[in-house]
Amino acid sequence: MGAPDSKSLSGRTMIMSGGSRGIGLAIALRAARDGANITLIAKTDHPNPKLPGTIHTAATELEQAGGQVLPFVGDIRDDDAVAEAVQQTITRFGGIDLVVNNASAIDLSPTPDITMKKYDLMQDINCRGTFLLSKLSIPALRDSAKAGRNPHILTLSPPLNLSPKWAGGHLAYTMAKYGMSLTTLGLAEELRSDGIGVNSLWPRTTIATAAVRNLLGGEQMVNSSRTPDIYADAAYVVLTSPGREATGNFYIDDEVLAGAGVTDLGRYRAGDGELQLDLFLD
Repeated sequence: MGAPDSKSLSGRTMIMSGGSRGIGLAIALRAARDGANITLIAKTDHPNPKLPGTIHTAATELEQAGGQVLPFVGDIRDDDAVAEAVQQTITRFGGIDLVVNNASAIDLSPTPDITMKKYDLMQDINCRGTFLLSKLSIPALRDSAKAGRNPHILTLSPPLNLSPKWAGGHLAYTMAKYGMSLTTLGLAEELRSDGIGVNSLWPRTTIATAAVRNLLGGEQMVNSSRTPDIYADAAYVVLTSPGREATGNFYIDDEVLAGAGVTDLGRYRAGDGELQLDLFLD
């Protein structure tokens, strides 16, 4: 296959952790509209009354949008499952061009209140899962780079803001998210000579997702958030940027869009409340 149009994800292959709903699904839908191939690694095989969507409903949406989809029911914490998802992706689609580390667990409890079970869950999904999927995809990404297919790893994690208030407010979650960001920092340098773009992307404001509704403030917080589409459109800009040049960055969604000429963000409002800054941003 020849080199793709750098401004399109047509024919490119993305593997994503999570993606049954919310931000991950929005990013995958944006790629599917270009005709991308997409593997979702997710656990939601059956409906959950508190969480809309399963890996199967997501796959249907992506296919209807124009993508080719491999729904892989598996746990990002399971080494063998992730290795199998990577191999099945390569077998079905011929390689991997884009890795999106989307899966994440959140608990903002202070240190005395957090259970070690929840601490381990966040470390295993957020930090370890990001490292594992990225690590196992590197050989295919190197092949993608040699073929001129502009490979990227994109991780949904914040800038490394070492202001004490973030660690002091919710240490366990901060450690887990910053572990994802350290993976970006390290792999960007490690893979620089390969021409693989490695970046993180974080939203300026809270995003209207099930996690925000269920864990961070209900409908009032949703009303003060932007929709997942702003994250998806910013991710699309990053993933279609030249990876050899755009690497090692901790992007913020509205800054990415401004750089692409999109300054009117009114269409991304989820409600009419005052927008709330997301975590880790001063």
